[in-house]
Amino acid sequence: MVSIGAIILILALLILFHQNANATKGYMLRTLERERSYLLLEEEVLQVQVAEAQALEKLENENQIQTMLPLKNPIYTEGDSTVAQE
Repeated sequence: MVSIGAIILILALLILFHQNANATKGYMLRTLERERSYLLLEEEVLQVQVAEAQALEKLENENQIQTMLPLKNPIYTEGDSTVAQE
């Protein structure tokens, strides 16, 4: 009778340790998912900032662009012809 009680106690302790390990893994998984969501949001914000930095309006206002001289007599192509020949 004592041996059956000892086996039940050992099995209960093993189940307790197993459940504790699963709960810890679940908590770590939720924490990592939350961190991943935060990093994805941060990446999106950074991509918007990069797009703003590369915007045409910003480029037009740069010093290097401002020092460029306009063309006096630009030559444009005429007609509806294509560049490639048939």
